[in-house]
Amino acid sequence: MNIPGWMLIPFAAMLLAIAILPLLPKVGEWWESNVNKLLVSFLLGVPTAAWLCLHGLSHELIHQMVYDYVPFILLLMALFVTTGGICIRGDLRATPLTNTLILALGWVLASFMGTTGAAMLLIRLLLETISQRKYRVHTVLFFIAIVANCGGLLSPLGDPPLFLLFMKGASFTWWMKNMVFEWLLTGALLLLIYFLTDTYFYRKEPMEHRMADAGEVKPVRVTGLINIVWLLCVIASTMFINKTYIPAMGAENAPWYLKLLREWAFIIIIALSWFTTKRQVRIDNHYSWTPILEVACVFLGIFATMTPALLFLESMKDTIQAYISAPWQYVYCTGTLSAFLDNAPTAMVFNSMAPSGEIAGLAADPFLKAISMGAVFFGSLTYIGNGPNFMVKSIAEQEGIQMPSFFGYMVKFSLVVCLPVYIIVQLLLI
Repeated sequence: MNIPGWMLIPFAAMLLAIAILPLLPKVGEWWESNVNKLLVSFLLGVPTAAWLCLHGLSHELIHQMVYDYVPFILLLMALFVTTGGICIRGDLRATPLTNTLILALGWVLASFMGTTGAAMLLIRLLLETISQRKYRVHTVLFFIAIVANCGGLLSPLGDPPLFLLFMKGASFTWWMKNMVFEWLLTGALLLLIYFLTDTYFYRKEPMEHRMADAGEVKPVRVTGLINIVWLLCVIASTMFINKTYIPAMGAENAPWYLKLLREWAFIIIIALSWFTTKRQVRIDNHYSWTPILEVACVFLGIFATMTPALLFLESMKDTIQAYISAPWQYVYCTGTLSAFLDNAPTAMVFNSMAPSGEIAGLAADPFLKAISMGAVFFGSLTYIGNGPNFMVKSIAEQEGIQMPSFFGYMVKFSLVVCLPVYIIVQLLLI
């Protein structure tokens, strides 16, 4: 069945709401409530779902919501709860080398515990470390780019678009086998630029700030270590509880509860993490359910309204491919939309349009590389490109750091630092 073009309006409206409403005076305050986000998701999602059901497309809707949305949210929740139970606190000497090492640690961890998990795990340690410094904003900006975005390129755990592509058929280790050079080069360049930048600002630090930094050192203390076990369980569940290792899960007539066996494991891990972590650990870590509930509310609307959009683009595939046919074009098309909308649905859209078809099923597809790079890296170009970006910004502002505005972030940092690095990596490797 051909999907009429006007059925893309709910999807576009949902993404525009995410991009624009937080920036508007008064409306932004209204949008902060998760209840209101859920309301917008229902207002756009329910009519879309009704239209699909009335036109015999209920199967596609059910598949999207039950077998894409539910696994997506439960993986994020499992990572969020387990990493939220690990508290790392301390106050190190805020030298350029120390700060760079913290960013490098987050960059490595992001692929294995998710960009959200790595960012939430290390941001407070970083902010305590640089608390005596006068020049701190650049450190938080690089943290957003390196830890909350670029670090998550090596596995489906790293970033939501990769998990969705993994669910479409890519192997768990595909990105580690095929994109390690993109990950290494991007991370190395950004870390080098940060080290040089921080060295410059460190030399400008007033002497009283340096003395305060040296005099208020506190050793690093880690609590909630039981959650490392539960985090490893999340990783193992993602890797091994799937149709590759349990063929019955992929059978066409398999019951829904068997197809969602991995998600049942996630629910059990979430419960174990919650009940085995001391309450004080989560209090010390400023743990809150608000961020993950925000993601759940917003993406409920995204996944519902995305269904007709994906069907429409699939029907327009030949026309679109006439204009977008080279892998490098997919880097920038995916990346541009990822920066201003959301990288997870953007990756799914371009996955459906790639010339090679279901690209996630191929062994070393240049289009899968291009889409993955665009979705993961370019999410750092704006505050709204990836979920952790705004979370890090909000936490930094709570600590008294005056962060740039939406457009100030782009003009002063992402377009002049991040984008040139991504262009270099694309020209050399894709």
